[in-house]
Amino acid sequence: MRAKRWASTAVLALTVLTLPGAAPGAPLSPAAAGTPAPAAVRNWPVPRPTVLRGWEPPPAPYARGHRGVDLAAPSGTPVRAVAPGRVSFAGRVAGRGVLSIELKNTGTPPLRTTYEPITPGVKKGAEVTAGQVVGTVTGPTPHCPRACLHWGLRRGDTYLNPLSLLNRVPSRLLPVLDVPLP
Repeated sequence: MRAKRWASTAVLALTVLTLPGAAPGAPLSPAAAGTPAPAAVRNWPVPRPTVLRGWEPPPAPYARGHRGVDLAAPSGTPVRAVAPGRVSFAGRVAGRGVLSIELKNTGTPPLRTTYEPITPGVKKGAEVTAGQVVGTVTGPTPHCPRACLHWGLRRGDTYLNPLSLLNRVPSRLLPVLDVPLP
């Protein structure tokens, strides 16, 4: 009976340890998530987002890929800093408003988040706090099928999955009693 209980727990563990937005069955591990492992709690940059397109790291520095995530957000949606930091860029790139924030206490080189297309509400060099409104989403672009915020994350020249910054409640495995094995 005890072996059956532990086997059920193992099955449960394999089914629940996945990343939000990851493919079903994807393991929860820093390597799989592209986790940069900063120590602070993070927040979404827009309220109640839907991920329209996930992070697809390129196989080589200049190869095709998606170097961030697209979050559904209508034009005019406030964009918030996901963590405290300093604005390293606020301006236009390729005709779109872009904001880049270097995050505090995230190692060397520090992590840097980017948001586009937005109208920046802060200037280069400004100190920002987690949750502070730093701009607003501008109209739809050809990048997304509908209005969205492209949220990126880098450490130096390495692109990382920005979803790895989100505060996730750690999984707790409890024994599963009297559940038949599949």
